[in-house]
Amino acid sequence: MADILHNVKPTRMELLKLRRRVKLADKGHRLLKEKRDALISEFMVVIKEYKDARKRVEESLKVAFYNLLMAEVLLGSRDLEQISRITLRDIDVDFMTKNIMGVSVPIMKVDNLIRRVHERGYGFLSTNAKLDDAAKNFEESILSVVKLAEVEESVRKIAEEVEKTKRRVNALEYIVIPRLKATIKHIEMRMEEIERESFLRLKKIKASLEARKK
Repeated sequence: MADILHNVKPTRMELLKLRRRVKLADKGHRLLKEKRDALISEFMVVIKEYKDARKRVEESLKVAFYNLLMAEVLLGSRDLEQISRITLRDIDVDFMTKNIMGVSVPIMKVDNLIRRVHERGYGFLSTNAKLDDAAKNFEESILSVVKLAEVEESVRKIAEEVEKTKRRVNALEYIVIPRLKATIKHIEMRMEEIERESFLRLKKIKASLEARKK
């Protein structure tokens, strides 16, 4: 049997209050279960997005690093390092949010990062096509990386909310509601016991008064 609430008087008023609390707890439990199920459904959708985004990032970076390696073979690591300093740039990321089942998840946007060859700052004569390919591959990959970061954060936040909602559902289902119902049962039994004691007391008094009359 579940524990009962302490310091609750066995009165009809307390009984009515507890019954109202049980109704509210049952309603909250039902709504939280619906929210939990909806969040899990949304979580599965976002997980698929995450897997797809991760696959795109891995594939694009694989090509980019291969072309970079080929460029390093042809140019040498020292020249490649000097060129990399020339091509440094800032990347502006706009952060916004959207709401999924009460969870605030990020939206991350970047402008088109793909530059023409002459916009990268290095000369044509001292470089090769593999370097151009690698630069373009990495510029394209940044968009995929930003998307992956966005989806990964969404997965984390939704997972946290699912876990939080599950804990609240379980607390209501296995602790709060059973404890309220056990307390109601305890009060009902106690009130019945008090009524029986009162009835027996009155019966004894009545018998005593009748005996005196005789």
